[in-house]
Amino acid sequence: MQSKHIVIVGGTSGGGRVLVRRFSKGHNMISLIGRHASPEVEQHLPGVRFYQVDLGKIPDVVNTIQKFVEDNGKITHLIFFQRFRGTGDSWEGEIQVSLTATKKIIETCSDLFDGSGENSIVVISSTAAHLVHTEQPVSYHVAKAGLNQMVRYYAVLLGPKGIRLNCVSPSTVIKEESKEFFANHPEICQTYESVTPLRRMGKSEDIADVVEFLCSKKSSFITGQEIIVDGGLSLIGQSTLVKQSGDSCMD
Repeated sequence: MQSKHIVIVGGTSGGGRVLVRRFSKGHNMISLIGRHASPEVEQHLPGVRFYQVDLGKIPDVVNTIQKFVEDNGKITHLIFFQRFRGTGDSWEGEIQVSLTATKKIIETCSDLFDGSGENSIVVISSTAAHLVHTEQPVSYHVAKAGLNQMVRYYAVLLGPKGIRLNCVSPSTVIKEESKEFFANHPEICQTYESVTPLRRMGKSEDIADVVEFLCSKKSSFITGQEIIVDGGLSLIGQSTLVKQSGDSCMD
């Protein structure tokens, strides 16, 4: 089976890290792009090359794209996990890292896909594109909403080239980095479980599963779509959520 070249932007934690491990086991070439060195490199995962770059510096981003194509060949799949985690103005940072960098990478890479018939771009968005999460700044909400529209735009533009674009919008999920927090706060997990129709919290693996599907031939006629991965939580009306969360607190 021919090796695929999979580019993962910001995949050094959470669902991105899960995907890196899975794609590595599948004997693929993975170009992992991030601001900080990845622990996966230290583990010497087969096929994984890490490229350190600040997504706020567009010329460096373009140089990195040229580098990983030279190293690993044309692209099969391109996956975006990044968000702004730097210091300074969160508005400017988030717009630059989430929107401007994504736009530039998509446009630069649009002629660098391998034409395999399964070329796919997947963007990790958030339910904050539709709902308000007060623990996140306004820049995060605007960036996620912008990413969703960007996916629809480029799905139309790049469809004739055989490139599909879709986005995945998770709610709160348990990641490797947050397992200890949720283990120490079981009451938070209980509340989530009580109001979520599927009666559990999501995990990084749930997000990775959907991304894998969108990068497979099984999704070959799906483009420009948003898949919300939240166990059905966004389907619940406000009055029901208040009642269910209140009932949970009484238990």
